[in-house]
Amino acid sequence: MSRKKILVVEDDRDQQQAVSIRLRANGYDVAFAVDGMQAVALVRRERPDLVLLDIGLPGGDGFSVIQRIKSMSQNAALPVIVMSARDASENRERMLAAGAEAYIQKPADNQVLLASIRYALGEDMEQRKVG
Repeated sequence: MSRKKILVVEDDRDQQQAVSIRLRANGYDVAFAVDGMQAVALVRRERPDLVLLDIGLPGGDGFSVIQRIKSMSQNAALPVIVMSARDASENRERMLAAGAEAYIQKPADNQVLLASIRYALGEDMEQRKVG
């Protein structure tokens, strides 16, 4: 089975590093975008298996990014997990309605993040079938 690629859309370098370490340690390939425009371009070019998306971004916030990704027919089913330090009460429902698989509050608990990724990628179900 090939390694799954996750596009991390995050403009904070420290957050990029922390998430990258977690994901690579768990067998994922990682690509990065630092703003909304770059995120949409990389989704088209890199064809990631999942997008981990921050809300507060230059060049188009997370809301516009998820809408643009989901409006491309070839990416309509692409799983997007939002990870943000913004107030969840104001943003969670809006992001889920826009097509996000999950909304994780920063700082993200490692187990919650990995479980959400595995579930969104269907790996959770595959492991249950095998085990």
